[in-house]
Amino acid sequence: MADAEPPTQADSIARNTAASFLVQLSSALFTAALTLVLVRVLGPGEYGTFALALSIGSFLLVVSDFGVSHSAARFIAERRGEPREVAGILGDAVALKLLASGALSLALFLAAGSIASAYDNHDLLWTLRGMAIALFAQSFFLLFTGAFAAQARNLLGLRVVFSESAAEFVASLALVLLGAGASGAAFGRAIGYTVGAVLGFAVAARALGLGGQAFVKLDRARARRIATYAGALAVVAGTYTLFAQIDTLLLSILRDERAVGLFNAPLKLIVLLAYPGLALAGGVAPRLAGREGRERGHRTYTGALRYLLIVQALFLAPVLIWAKPIADLLLGNAYGRSADVLRALAPYVFLAGVAPFVSVAVNYLGDARRRLPIAVSAVLLNLVLDLALIPPYGVVGSAVASDLSFLIYVPGHVWLASRLVDVPLRSIALTLGRCLLAAAAMAIVLALAGTDDLSVAGWLLGSAGGLLAFGTVLLATGEVGPAELRVARRRLTRRRVPPGDEHPEERLS
Repeated sequence: MADAEPPTQADSIARNTAASFLVQLSSALFTAALTLVLVRVLGPGEYGTFALALSIGSFLLVVSDFGVSHSAARFIAERRGEPREVAGILGDAVALKLLASGALSLALFLAAGSIASAYDNHDLLWTLRGMAIALFAQSFFLLFTGAFAAQARNLLGLRVVFSESAAEFVASLALVLLGAGASGAAFGRAIGYTVGAVLGFAVAARALGLGGQAFVKLDRARARRIATYAGALAVVAGTYTLFAQIDTLLLSILRDERAVGLFNAPLKLIVLLAYPGLALAGGVAPRLAGREGRERGHRTYTGALRYLLIVQALFLAPVLIWAKPIADLLLGNAYGRSADVLRALAPYVFLAGVAPFVSVAVNYLGDARRRLPIAVSAVLLNLVLDLALIPPYGVVGSAVASDLSFLIYVPGHVWLASRLVDVPLRSIALTLGRCLLAAAAMAIVLALAGTDDLSVAGWLLGSAGGLLAFGTVLLATGEVGPAELRVARRRLTRRRVPPGDEHPEERLS
């Protein structure tokens, strides 16, 4: 067994959230850069093939994981500060995943030919086989990074995520530029996650005490508890993944791979805007595990959700008003139709950042089963709306279906989490209204700067004016006050905040 480091105190919520944000940021930068390269080099058709394989792989990832990663994270969070128990839980989780992930990855590799024939797309064959390898490695990568987050030690995860993202970027870029096409992008993904999984195991062995003994001493009772809660998580996660991927799958059936590319290119960029929510989920949600977390977590949860609503509202106006300039700048002329998709997805952009925070919070609170009716309702509505809207409206119809379905999923989870940690919904609704008013003011300024072709001056002046309008409305409505700004300034300059000067909802440490 590898020598374990002495037990250490978990990082503070503020420090751990900052580390979680760095984790998401490192992944976001590499993902954004790689996406921009792929959409231009591959073109809508071949990028659509890669996006289709990625959707299939994403859904099968949930099946192969069967909720074990999230379940193990929940129990690891409850055992924070107990290295031997943490190592045992992680070892049991690895044992549970080896068989399931290995079997499903092998099945996808062998069935790739039949799936490619069904879609009448020969390029899909080796793209799916590369995705099958990525599927196996990603399953373990998620387990280890989830364990680091559950232990409130996101700085450990930062090393692993950065290495995975860098390896995937370099490998994918090299293979695609050498002419390997969509399959090259898939095998680059496989290389990246293999690097991440191996490094994740090495870091876990050193920092969390995971070694050979953890595998030999399988605790059947503990493994049963992990598997039992994992079952509920698997159903919910599978439903959500189907919700997230159903647009791509139906577009590939009702339209073609080009439509898939036009829809997924802006959607891939939108995913990056959800990273603030993921960062807060990684920093705050593990603290809600256990009875003590439920009792003390409402103030932290409310403050974090309030910050998140403000941040996500910042993205609304640019996506709505500047959709065409953004699409032209980032995606190129071949993706002109994607500007309409981006504009139609404005509500989705706002909600996408809130979704991971509230859903992960419920997972750590131990009530994942209560998420199921919400997730099922959202996916059924998305399915019905896709079938109704894709034939006449194509990619824009699919975007509208995603918006309306998310209006069930996210508010439903906000309500559920509020019942579990006693969050004042009236206060959250008031913050939401003020944020939307600020976004409307920002939209007016951006529209005055232009909505089609923007000069450099238009980009700079519009952005500065829009941010000023946004902040002015938040100050005028009282959503952000002078005392809170003083606290933020002092934190940025690392000056001590005098006792009693903090805003009660902003004390995240």
